[in-house]
Amino acid sequence: MGCCNRERGLIAGAVFGAVVAVLGGVLIPLGRVVIEGTVEKEAAIEPGTTAYDNWAATGASVYRQFWLFDVQNAQEVLQSGAAPVVLERGPYTYRTRYLPKENITFNPNQTVSFLLPLGAIFEPSMSVGPEEDKVTSLNLAVAYNGTYDGYYNVYNGKEDISKVGMIDRWRGERSLSFWNDTYCDMINGTDASSFPPFLDKKKPLYFFSSDICRSVSASFEESMDLKGIEVYRYALQPSTLASPAVNPDNRCFCADPKTTRNCTLAGVLDIRSCQGGKPIYISLPHFLHGSEILREAVKGLSPSEEHHKTFLDVEPITGFSLRFAKRIQVNMMYGPSQVITVLKKVKDYTVFPIVWLNETAALDDETADMFKRELISRIQMLEIAQKTLLGTGLAVFSLCLVSYCVVRRRSRGKVV
Repeated sequence: MGCCNRERGLIAGAVFGAVVAVLGGVLIPLGRVVIEGTVEKEAAIEPGTTAYDNWAATGASVYRQFWLFDVQNAQEVLQSGAAPVVLERGPYTYRTRYLPKENITFNPNQTVSFLLPLGAIFEPSMSVGPEEDKVTSLNLAVAYNGTYDGYYNVYNGKEDISKVGMIDRWRGERSLSFWNDTYCDMINGTDASSFPPFLDKKKPLYFFSSDICRSVSASFEESMDLKGIEVYRYALQPSTLASPAVNPDNRCFCADPKTTRNCTLAGVLDIRSCQGGKPIYISLPHFLHGSEILREAVKGLSPSEEHHKTFLDVEPITGFSLRFAKRIQVNMMYGPSQVITVLKKVKDYTVFPIVWLNETAALDDETADMFKRELISRIQMLEIAQKTLLGTGLAVFSLCLVSYCVVRRRSRGKVV
């Protein structure tokens, strides 16, 4: 009788263990559903959500650092057409994006419109010298930012979270008018401050940058730890500013075959069409990923992936950009001229670097702690509960099942 009771108890234990294990297994997909539902709700841009609170306010401090190129041989350039030798001077640092978005308006088509103020405050403690420092450069104005960027219209993600933050219109239009081409005039993705949640490493992130008058994409490079939070690092690829011979999609960005060596020059974007005809050319700092001839024509440049590439560190569950560095270089072009006296000795067209800038921001410790508390810790607790139930259930089930088999074998031996 006692043997039968023991067998029943072991069977009950095995059933209990199986139920606990199944419960742990069920919690895995159920937990994902709960997490996804919470993230989708909080990632929508509407009053009361975490996304809206971060989106509407100023958020982390954004700094824009400038490095100016000081010409060391100005007389030789003018008198004999020598290649300019430049010395980088900087950084001169400004705090920017410290003003909240203005004229926030929610529209019936599930979009929200706003203006982005572009104020700047000089930060002497983060600069190598005062704003009054003098450098020798081309005597051409390069300031091309206004006081506002926008209007922007972006999807709020309330009905379709996969579109949250995606730009619907910029300055009232769904496409640009700078490149005279449907592909190059597309406005793709977000403004890079955030992306739709649940990132897929295999898919690039698209974003529009009004600074360079076009949309670009960034590809996944690696997973990293940022203040205890896992982030995905995405970076611009060399193909972004590659010549059309390497990347045919860039054919429509080649506006002047004469100055781009029949569109074979890599690493430079002619943005005259969106800057009122000013001879402004955009590149990565020190002509990173650019044609070698660019660095041969201007001495003193030393491109570095570490210091000069543009990257985004994005939290993969929410799609929030937690750290970024947008690095671009502003250049002018000069070439042979019989009209401009100082250019009569110049032998070839030269893309001359004026300044490069690094616009950067990262979440602070307080925000990181809040992020971990509100999201990461909850996910970790759910995962621990799942693993504990699954592990405990399987252990109890296995122990009871083995014990039952042993008891049954012994009881058969006694009967014999």
